Amino acid sequence: MPADEVLTMGRIGVDLYPQQAGVSLREVRTFEKFLGGSPSNVAVAAARYGRRTAVITRTGDDPFGEFLHDALRGFGVDDRFVTPVAGLPTPIAFCEIFPPDDFPLYFYRQPKAPDLEIYESELDLDAIAAADVFWVTGTGLSQEPSRSATLAALRHRDRRGITIFDLDYRPMFWPDREDARRWYAEALPYATVAVGNLDEAETAVGQRRPAEAAAALHDAGVELAVVKQGPAGVLASQHGTRVSVPPARVRVLNGLGAGDGFGGALCHGLLAGWDLETTMRFANAAGAIVASRLSCADAMPTEAEVRELLQEATHAGRR
Repeated sequence: MPADEVLTMGRIGVDLYPQQAGVSLREVRTFEKFLGGSPSNVAVAAARYGRRTAVITRTGDDPFGEFLHDALRGFGVDDRFVTPVAGLPTPIAFCEIFPPDDFPLYFYRQPKAPDLEIYESELDLDAIAAADVFWVTGTGLSQEPSRSATLAALRHRDRRGITIFDLDYRPMFWPDREDARRWYAEALPYATVAVGNLDEAETAVGQRRPAEAAAALHDAGVELAVVKQGPAGVLASQHGTRVSVPPARVRVLNGLGAGDGFGGALCHGLLAGWDLETTMRFANAAGAIVASRLSCADAMPTEAEVRELLQEATHAGRR
């Protein structure tokens, strides 16, 4: 079997999204279920571009877990590293939709999420070392045994190829920001790329201003620092080159999942060897398309769709 082009590790679950926007969950009448979980969404997004992708994660031993296997396979993502955990339910997440910028998210991961039950002894370290891109998240560091497994995977990979640390700070998964920063500091030296928004950058390196955050990430050992700034676009810094790219303009329906769309497109651009600005513009456009759609995994665009949006933006800029 050829090595994976993109191998991600971490969270998976079922997203239950309301079919009525602009109202609270108290008033929502119907929901639709989708594959969810940031690293799983990134794997789906990369698969949309024809990349060989797989994910390392765990589900409950229940019908929702079986649904996630079906969904991954349907998206062309290899599920050979996805295993069940007896006695723990597959996580679910609900969101509320208040466009353009308010999307409260409610996680149900009690008593513990199966994706935090990844053990070092179960890892295929050869596959982790061989992947062209290996992607881990901050949430994977939040509890044991996932924390030790994530760090073991990073140490074994030892900065081979493209190793991406998605800062992915979600306060509800941590005792406090300082605890997260401690473990982020353990992971950063093994990453060649770090990706996060301003709040996540502050968590990781104590800097919130984009340029200072990028510099601090470089000081921690990262070659490419990507700092997402919401409406202000994205700043990327690599080997002395710094680019700032504005966001692609779309009508936002659901901002959740846009970062994962960005992540899958980032993997694609890095694998393709595009220059920094081209990669950032492509990733921004991919994230914008996801934000214009309801779901996360199901919303991931094809390359043709991303290029169409980029072309429309170019034509609009010439008017």
